[in-house]
Amino acid sequence: MTVHSRAKLMRTIDVERVKAAIAEAERATSGEVRVSVARFFWGSVRRAAESAFARLGMAATKERNGVLFFIVPARKKFVVLGDEGIHAKVGQEFWDRVAGLMSGRFRKGEFTEGLVEAIGEAGRQLAAYFPCDLATDVNELTDDVDFGGKRG
Repeated sequence: MTVHSRAKLMRTIDVERVKAAIAEAERATSGEVRVSVARFFWGSVRRAAESAFARLGMAATKERNGVLFFIVPARKKFVVLGDEGIHAKVGQEFWDRVAGLMSGRFRKGEFTEGLVEAIGEAGRQLAAYFPCDLATDVNELTDDVDFGGKRG
């Protein structure tokens, strides 16, 4: 990732396009998608992503089908986490492929495009395994981008 700070990433990504991508991805599924941009910290990015997953209530979805895109600009790292329901359906190879899509775009400085493409791919898989029942579906989690209480 070529962005060096969370503040710069906040200015670089088009939050409204990302939110629209989340809403579009969720339109055909009962699954939930969130994006979280973290401050700099020491330690495991994976563990921090797991903490954000819990903090954002990702495991509270009825079918355990939440997906979190967790980005740490200062460390030039990110993690894509799928809850146990969707992970059991798609497996690790899927998450690795999604991460590859994001990496390619991020290396080019295309942060919005990388997120939109990855969110779309996650949405297609969620829709395949957890289709939306329009009569009963509710948006269980906000589509806002989490900037630790900042803009989003």
